[in-house]
Amino acid sequence: MLPAADNYEDLYGTFNWRIPEAYNIGQDCCDKWADGSGRLAILHKASDGKLEPYSFDLLKDRSNRLANALKAAGVAPGDRAAVLLPQRPETAIAHLAIYKLGAIAVPLFVLFGPEALEYRLADSGATVLITDADGAAKVNALRDKLPSLRNIISVSGPEENGVLDYGALIEKGSASFAPVQTGPDDPAVIIYTSGTTGSPKGALHGHRVLLGHLPGVEMPQELFPKPGDLFWTPADWAWIGGLYDVLLPSLHHGVPVLAHRFQKFDPEAAFALMAEAKVRNAFLPPTALKMLRQVDRARERFGHDLRSIGSGGETLGQGLLDWGRDTFGLTINEFYGQTECNLVLSNNAGIMPVRPGSMGRAVPGHRVAIVDDRGNPQSDGTEGNIAVGAPDPVMFLRYWNNPEATAAKFAGEWLLTGDRGVRDSDGYFHFVGREDDVITSAGYRIGPGEIEDCLLRHPAVQMAAAVGIPDELRTERVKAFLVLKQGYTPSETLAQEIQEWVKGRLAAYEYPREVEFRDNLPMTATGKIVRRELRGGG
Repeated sequence: MLPAADNYEDLYGTFNWRIPEAYNIGQDCCDKWADGSGRLAILHKASDGKLEPYSFDLLKDRSNRLANALKAAGVAPGDRAAVLLPQRPETAIAHLAIYKLGAIAVPLFVLFGPEALEYRLADSGATVLITDADGAAKVNALRDKLPSLRNIISVSGPEENGVLDYGALIEKGSASFAPVQTGPDDPAVIIYTSGTTGSPKGALHGHRVLLGHLPGVEMPQELFPKPGDLFWTPADWAWIGGLYDVLLPSLHHGVPVLAHRFQKFDPEAAFALMAEAKVRNAFLPPTALKMLRQVDRARERFGHDLRSIGSGGETLGQGLLDWGRDTFGLTINEFYGQTECNLVLSNNAGIMPVRPGSMGRAVPGHRVAIVDDRGNPQSDGTEGNIAVGAPDPVMFLRYWNNPEATAAKFAGEWLLTGDRGVRDSDGYFHFVGREDDVITSAGYRIGPGEIEDCLLRHPAVQMAAAVGIPDELRTERVKAFLVLKQGYTPSETLAQEIQEWVKGRLAAYEYPREVEFRDNLPMTATGKIVRRELRGGG
């Protein structure tokens, strides 16, 4: 979607949205490439270690059969259809079938417990769930609490306890299906996002959301796609980062995607996987990058074919950028967005300088500004709310069943992300912190990102989180929670050394007055540090 350009100004200035009057994600990401040529769509690293190719022709056949089976089971346009599966071809097939049918997909994370599943299935009113045997067992135990849920379909069988067998349905279903002619604003997907307070909110997106994502995928991936590209992310396809930053944009472009589920992320196995499959493009969340950075001599041991890496979710610092250049010979491009309005800021080292600590500049097609709480744009250098101008193709339609939260998300024409930031005079945005993560100490407003970046540059520190805890004198004081690298032992001496490390590199008021060593830090499923849990335990 992005025009050819060799500098940011031309890229942003010459861009125009092209949103058709009729648009269906399932048809776009599958049928247009299913021409009988066997074009590769998904390369699946199976549990037995084999790489299994899935063509667009096969995706069309399977998704059409599933769409017919869902229709026969009573799933109608507008109905919610949940998908509880890891990275595997059947996950993509399920999404394609749901979109073609005009129903609304509800992706769910396989590590959700019963309460999380019950809430999302009940709130969305899902009528069908596509899952595996493990997921079917979890949800079957909740059936009495889910009156809307009429059918559970398992991709791993067997057909028992009221669970339908995916394989049998596929065999029975016709391979011919005419996708519903949806419009760009017709609902396509509900992705639940957890805020800092209250129950998770379901962000409802229209079919246009995929088109809205494309510039923000293409920019950090160095003007993706290019010949030979193959995309992979360890991020689960249940989240917007895996589903709409990688899987569906790749299929839209006819680019193959590597599918593999790690039971637990293993950095050495990840290096080996990328080398074996000849991955060219990757979305690697900061947590994954920090784990990969611990692997010794990765470049000489594994090699790689990568030409682009994007990362988002937590601010990257100079240390990770330098490591990326040394290990991959390329600059990791940081980007920014959220479930409600994703991929609106980005770097692209090929067309503009990358500034450490910056999330980049506005992605073409998006208006991004720093505004006050009333939606008034602020001057460069002034901290405020990171906001996105409406309307915007990547912006959510509304929160499902929650008009109050929808209204609170906006200030005039601006969607408020809930994040604080600063834009410099060259248009680069710098993340300060979540509204509730910003630390107020002795009259200073302190963003945790800069402190954490400094902590991570200490040779003993593997993971770091900085939070504010109550202080009678200062309002709050900075406390650091640290996970140490192997070979280092927690001690008061090491804590003092790390405090001096920060004090000598940042302003004196920013150094952590307390240090606590931990075996791990609380994380969201997408790898973001949950600082509010640390504050509660501080």
